[in-house]
Amino acid sequence: MEHPLVVGVDGSDGSLAALDWAAEEAARCRIPLRVVHASLWERYEGAVPSFTAERPAEEVTAQHIVVSSEQRARRLFPDVQVHAVTVPYDAVEALLEESHSAVAVVTGCSGRGAVKEFLLGSVSLAVAGRAWCPVVVVRGEERNIKGMSRRIVVGVGEADEAVTAVRFALREAGTRGCEVEAVRAWRSPQQPTDVLSVLDAGPLAYEEQARAVLDDVLEEAVTERSKVSVVRTVVEGSAHRALLGQAGDADLLVLGATRRQDGLGLHLGRVSHTALHRAACPVAVVPHQ
Repeated sequence: MEHPLVVGVDGSDGSLAALDWAAEEAARCRIPLRVVHASLWERYEGAVPSFTAERPAEEVTAQHIVVSSEQRARRLFPDVQVHAVTVPYDAVEALLEESHSAVAVVTGCSGRGAVKEFLLGSVSLAVAGRAWCPVVVVRGEERNIKGMSRRIVVGVGEADEAVTAVRFALREAGTRGCEVEAVRAWRSPQQPTDVLSVLDAGPLAYEEQARAVLDDVLEEAVTERSKVSVVRTVVEGSAHRALLGQAGDADLLVLGATRRQDGLGLHLGRVSHTALHRAACPVAVVPHQ
């Protein structure tokens, strides 16, 4: 059975943006789209006998969200196989369960208006930090969401998670026919303690060290079969600021994450949190298994 792309919907503007993005992604990748609406009413009230012929408002709302979401996806991309369901869980629990068998899980961003860059729904953050598959949070400006820049940015952090993230970015770029920009940030420590300080090599040595890490990651991640153009960028400064700057004109920002030793979630540091709250484009968090 082919694994689907899963998108969570709740009828909000943010979830509609996520639905549209996911439908287009499913069309590009030629995979099924599974639309999931979580409703605890189904668990606690759905089995209780009704003494009236009138349908409960919660049931009507849930059905409307599911039916309208499925119709919207089919209307946008008629060739995509769409299956929409209501599940009796809270949203986080539902999407985490779906993540065990999904190609990726797509969620929306709850921000609106002038403060949207600072608002990220608790559902999106919880799913991004605990899912078993890549999670894409659809956020940012309309141009970026619609993929008009023809460019994907991937952050190159620690080696293992960076290789996984770069491979995801390459696959995504391959379906879109666009380039990948791999970004590695570096900083000169105020009180150097490694061999570089002994050599008194200065900032240039730290830049070259960052470039070497970037080269090693790309050498491992990029295969001979890949036809995606990869741009290598080394930036001085903090990683979260560097990536936000480079992703300002991107269609997708890809970040890797390692799983915690207890297996209950991912290590999402300052870079991931900042990107999920403030990036100008959709953000993909890719777990390194």
